[in-house]
Amino acid sequence: MARELKPATPIDARTKALALWYTAPRECNLNEVALPALGPQDCLLTTLWSGVSRGTERLVCEGRVPCSEHKRMRAPFQEGSFPFPVKYGYCAVGRVDAGPRDILGRVAFCLHPHQDRFVAPRDRLVLVPASVPPRRAILAANMETALNAHWDAGSGPADRIVIVGGGVLGLLVAWLAARLPGAEVTLVDVEPSRAALAAELGFGFALPDATPRDADIVFHASATAAGLATAITAAGTEARIVELSWYGEGAVPAALGGAFHARRLQLISSQVGLVSASRRARWSYARRAEAAMALLADDRLDALITDEIAFPDLPQRLPGLLAPGAAGLTAAICYETRP
Repeated sequence: MARELKPATPIDARTKALALWYTAPRECNLNEVALPALGPQDCLLTTLWSGVSRGTERLVCEGRVPCSEHKRMRAPFQEGSFPFPVKYGYCAVGRVDAGPRDILGRVAFCLHPHQDRFVAPRDRLVLVPASVPPRRAILAANMETALNAHWDAGSGPADRIVIVGGGVLGLLVAWLAARLPGAEVTLVDVEPSRAALAAELGFGFALPDATPRDADIVFHASATAAGLATAITAAGTEARIVELSWYGEGAVPAALGGAFHARRLQLISSQVGLVSASRRARWSYARRAEAAMALLADDRLDALITDEIAFPDLPQRLPGLLAPGAAGLTAAICYETRP
């Protein structure tokens, strides 16, 4: 049974904030949290937007983070522990209202849970350039994962690239792939409506029964056994299949029979927690995060944000948003009062 949390009470603007806590399977609440005192390099941010990472937060909401991964799955600035109660999330964008003078008033991204105000060290912030609207900046963590995936894959010009799974991560991987000169890029998804979005973002689309074959690189991001089997089918001889899905608890069957060995396929994992080995000697986390943020300067990427929720409504709406089979892509949580 979940431990009871202190219910939300009026907030002291100087020392308190409201944060979303996952409290039991498919239940969450807004609860009061204390803000730490600011150190010399700390910043106080008023949150403008945060984004819901559907795949990961669905596992958190359902209490399905494996015990073996409780430590590795901890998000920066997380409070509580898995399974419940836990304050979780990592796609916050806010305005710097206190801290070092040279960044006062700037908008910044931070890997912080859903909370209306928060304190973070300056070196944990990624400043949002003027070319990227704050609402779109919530996609920065997903873009960083997509960038790292291409480094792990070794994607190159003129490659035939297939992406299985048209969620936000799969779409961003495909969008990056389509920017490679001469690349032949196809998104594969069970949802026919993804075809229009793929066309808008500049790459091809196919339903699973029309998946292209003989791909040079395949990315799998559907988090289903059927999707993984489709990805293996799409790969050409000695091709690389990059597994991006996070499955949580339970075993996942993989289609490693048939011609898997005869075609000498490579099945590798990619995860954003480490900079890809191909770049690690030269790229810091900060450099990678800044590069991902700059890549968001494309108005077409607004199409990946399909829901908008006012922060006070989050406890009521989030469980439905994270339900299996729920429609939509990224949900943007709005912290500002709208007229």
